[in-house]
Amino acid sequence: MEADLQAQVAFFLTGKQPVGHLDAITGLALKPALFTGLADLSKLRYDYPLVLSNSADVHSLSGLMDEILEQVGKGDDADRIRKHVLRLEQEIRTRVSSGARGLFSQLWDQAAKPLAKDALTADSLARARAALKVDGELADCDASLPSRLLAHAWNRRQAKKAESFAKDVGRLLLKLSDILKADFVKSDAGRSASSLKESFGAGPMDAFDFETMSRILKKSTARTSLPTLPKSRRKRVEGLIAVLGAQRFFPAGQASEPYTFFFEGCTKTLKAYRERLPRAIELVRAIAIAELEIKGEYSEAKHDLLFASFGENGLDSEEFALFPDYLVCINAGKMPASESEAMTEILSAGLPIKILVQTDDILGDSPAAGGHLGLGLRSRQFASIAMGVNEVFVLQSSASNLYRLRGQLARGLDYHGPALFSVFSGATGNGLSPYLTGAAAMESRVFPAFTYDPSAGSDWASRFSLADNAQADLDWPLQTFSFEDEEHQRVSENVPFTLIDFVASDSRYARHFARVPQAKWNGTLIPVGEFVASVTRGMPEKLPCLLMVGPDSTLQRVIVDDKLVREARRCRDMWHSLQELGGIHNSHAERLLARERKTWEAQQVSVPVPVPVVSPVESSQLPPVEEAAPQRSPDEAYIETERCSTCNECTLLNNKLFAYNENKQAYIADIDAGTYAQLVEAAESCQVSVIHPGKPRNPKEPGLEELLKRAEAFL
Repeated sequence: MEADLQAQVAFFLTGKQPVGHLDAITGLALKPALFTGLADLSKLRYDYPLVLSNSADVHSLSGLMDEILEQVGKGDDADRIRKHVLRLEQEIRTRVSSGARGLFSQLWDQAAKPLAKDALTADSLARARAALKVDGELADCDASLPSRLLAHAWNRRQAKKAESFAKDVGRLLLKLSDILKADFVKSDAGRSASSLKESFGAGPMDAFDFETMSRILKKSTARTSLPTLPKSRRKRVEGLIAVLGAQRFFPAGQASEPYTFFFEGCTKTLKAYRERLPRAIELVRAIAIAELEIKGEYSEAKHDLLFASFGENGLDSEEFALFPDYLVCINAGKMPASESEAMTEILSAGLPIKILVQTDDILGDSPAAGGHLGLGLRSRQFASIAMGVNEVFVLQSSASNLYRLRGQLARGLDYHGPALFSVFSGATGNGLSPYLTGAAAMESRVFPAFTYDPSAGSDWASRFSLADNAQADLDWPLQTFSFEDEEHQRVSENVPFTLIDFVASDSRYARHFARVPQAKWNGTLIPVGEFVASVTRGMPEKLPCLLMVGPDSTLQRVIVDDKLVREARRCRDMWHSLQELGGIHNSHAERLLARERKTWEAQQVSVPVPVPVVSPVESSQLPPVEEAAPQRSPDEAYIETERCSTCNECTLLNNKLFAYNENKQAYIADIDAGTYAQLVEAAESCQVSVIHPGKPRNPKEPGLEELLKRAEAFL
């Protein structure tokens, strides 16, 4: 036993595996225990794939299916229709995860055809198909998602800008043309017989003598001496029409192609912006003068000098808002130094450019010495620089969470200024789905989500938010893990999901782990979360141990080396810095609170508090002490709401049976709005095991015997 302990300590300190005492995990296909049940996401209901609709920004497949079920899943056929529609949803999700692409309606029809083998299934799917009102391209959570999703939302906004611009400029062109036409009508050419004939349009003209009409009008004009348009104004109006008609910022039917505003590099974007800036200033100047001209308010003495220097200091945010925003999509792993410099210049100058920086691998070695993990180093640098500028919208998130952050994405795209979207795609090629990898990166604080919105207020409390991270007040989010011990007893533990869990999912870092044979498990092995939180000096008395599971579902314990423990502590410290920015465990606030508490306590000591004397009569009139709330009956269905992690599993299953309170934590809203089967299914899918299905209310519900057995684990 002593030799085994020494071997374990030696591995922890050196990362070298002593032969005969520990096993390498390479080739064992071990995954962190908290990944149990997540190998095949196509069997689970979650946000992806998405439907990139032309009529709206984006929908989730599950959300659309729920909306359809709300319409058709009623009456005596409700359970049957729901079962068939959810089976179709699973089939569509499986096809998309296998690489199928196309419109939602197309994949619906392809998936429904092999399922509709009997009359009842065909009827269910036909009813649901008739209720399908939204269509669009399906997008899975893969390497292409960040740019596809952002480009989709960006294109919709540019289309709205183009529509508004065409309407406004069309009005100006019409009014300016009317000014010239009115002047032309006063001229001899405008009163000529040919011009008069043209002004009458189509139709029989034999009844009119245009030559006579022309002579009469010319004599009348000579007597009244109508004023004509000054040459300077005519030239100005003609110039305005030329500028407005020749602009290339929006499609306008002109011969020249409109500018493109989508780029794959900051250097090219910056070059295009500089080349177009004079044309943008010229166009804004033309619009401003045109507005004055059509109102008859342009004064050469007053406005010529003003507009001669127009745009010398560039354009302000409101003027830039007239034009399409530039969108840049780049990959952090392929960025040369010149691209980084161009990005910094764009952000620092406050240019109206939206930048997506996509990171595919956040566990590469740091370029700095010391062998640290990269931990998304370049993405973090860009986000830090952008927030330091103070007037840049910044959003960081894994692609797995982008649908939940669609509101923040919209605010970033609508922001009148530069915006940086730093996204981890999860497409690392580690054998896990990009969705699971991205979600694990957020959960482990390796790539936390945050938003910095300068338009939300003037202080950090208004601008910066960590609200989209699970259990943001903790170092690591806690998840409940249940397993069967060697005595075949069910055991549940609250396990923190740390950087070490995330790294353990990547086979490239298997050298940092060593499996301990079950016969050598001992009290020296403690959970990694507990070890990371402890202070160790010298030879360790306890060793960090991670629970992992193999393909045969057998629980394994692996030792983690000291290098990963140091990385986990470094990751935790970086998370602490973000917590401070987000007002969580803020050291300044805590110091102020401690100082105020100390002052208050000192005042309480110095001022004696009188103790009231209560007579027997008075004491009998005191209100009774409330008894402690009775424990819940195991027959009652309930949710431990205060422990809910807001995973949406139960509300997606039945949003009438389950709902969120004001803290976005689940509770049972209407026990009669669902079935006992749904209660059990929700309990099984709950990530933190806080749903207790109790006993069935309907003794005639089908399959109760099996459901009660499944529910025993959650009573």
